Amino acid sequence: MNIIKKLLLLALAAPVVAQANVGLHLDKAPYDLNDKASLQRGAKTFVNYCLSCHSASYMRYNRLQDIGLTNDQIKDNLMFAAEKVGEPMNVAMKKEDAKVWFGATPPDLTVIARSRGADFLYTYLRGFYRDDTRPTGWNNTVFDKVGMPHVLYSLQGDQELHVEKHGEHETSKLVLVKPGTMTAPEYDAMVADLVNYLVYMGEPAQQIRMRLGVYVLLFLAFFGVVAYYLKKEFWKDIH
Repeated sequence: MNIIKKLLLLALAAPVVAQANVGLHLDKAPYDLNDKASLQRGAKTFVNYCLSCHSASYMRYNRLQDIGLTNDQIKDNLMFAAEKVGEPMNVAMKKEDAKVWFGATPPDLTVIARSRGADFLYTYLRGFYRDDTRPTGWNNTVFDKVGMPHVLYSLQGDQELHVEKHGEHETSKLVLVKPGTMTAPEYDAMVADLVNYLVYMGEPAQQIRMRLGVYVLLFLAFFGVVAYYLKKEFWKDIH
């Protein structure tokens, strides 16, 4: 039993230790699952820029109705790799081809926000910079030697990583050397919408679950009061 407890503690502590060793600073992702307009914009960005290589096979198109879209809007604007709204958001590219082209199969993104975290994704999508030593020509501040190219570079522009020395210490910062079609605030807002959608996609029923949780807690609080007075009534004649 002690061995099992130790293994459980090590498993729970591993992510914390890894994060502490990396010493990585993550920017706070400004996502809001109640903002349906943001979720709709994020879904559009996801379909246009991510779904070409990454699938979301545990997410069906008709779940987009939950963020305020009709079936016709989904069919006309977001369905490029499926025929029915009940189909999952699969990618048309074959896994074998993806492995040859990119060196590894691009991961499914359905629950990427739950596994990586919203802050990681928000920082990652804004942290690409030019690196001629990499096969794709790109690297990332939070994912060193990343295999993924910067598919949003036309929007953000080209960044370079500048390292500055201050005595014995070094600091690095990203510098925009070639602007894209968006300004920096516009790009950050677009990434925030995309991360918002990725968080939603990881658990579409999260808002419903949270509302039900509040109702359950209120019921338990009310029932606790009733149970207390029932207990007093049943036991009042027992000494």
